[in-house]
Amino acid sequence: MLFAWSVHLYTAFGSVCAFASMLAVVRDDYRQAFLWLVLATFIDATDGVLARAARVKERIPGFDGGRLDDIVDYLTYVFVPIFLLHHAGTLPAGWGSGVAAAVLLSSAYGFASTDAKSDDYFFTGFPSYWNVVAVYLFAAHTPPLFNAAVLMVLVVLVFVRIGYVYPSRTPVLRGLTTALGGLWALMVLAIIWMIPDVPPLLLLTSMYFPAYYTVLSLVLHSRRARL
Repeated sequence: MLFAWSVHLYTAFGSVCAFASMLAVVRDDYRQAFLWLVLATFIDATDGVLARAARVKERIPGFDGGRLDDIVDYLTYVFVPIFLLHHAGTLPAGWGSGVAAAVLLSSAYGFASTDAKSDDYFFTGFPSYWNVVAVYLFAAHTPPLFNAAVLMVLVVLVFVRIGYVYPSRTPVLRGLTTALGGLWALMVLAIIWMIPDVPPLLLLTSMYFPAYYTVLSLVLHSRRARL
């Protein structure tokens, strides 16, 4: 029981990371804000393994760890990253708030959809990786209009029922995905640490994993559609 409750507390600590990240944003300390989001992402990537080891559903049936996880994920993957982009002035002046609202509302739909995660371990629709998008748009110093266009394309993709790879659980090429993802995570940490002066070559090279992830997702989606 103690182990099971500790895992739930571990998951809930992601909300503390979200709060700490927002405090860093309002201080204009964007590097620290992103580092708190990295910690939240690490928690999200590891709490599922711990939950299964602790058999939390069996030991604490009256507490919904999945719902807790979704609440924390909405904060750390959606709300805080979009707040950061808006506060940093990387969205168009005046109507950038509308873009932010579109992200928040579309992701609310995405999180609440009953088919958000498939039985064969795929995300359905763009899986709200807004924290990753925020790192790239912020570090690349791209124009606000370009940033808004990227965000709105991804907003539309939330509603397009394409299956995206669940990196830690989709069985096809999981070992390769994990290895490439681990190297990419180190590169993202380097990018965050070098903010605001990130070498363009590092940014461009690190795009190998988003490209791999997108291509693999589309190939597997096409194969699933034919079955």
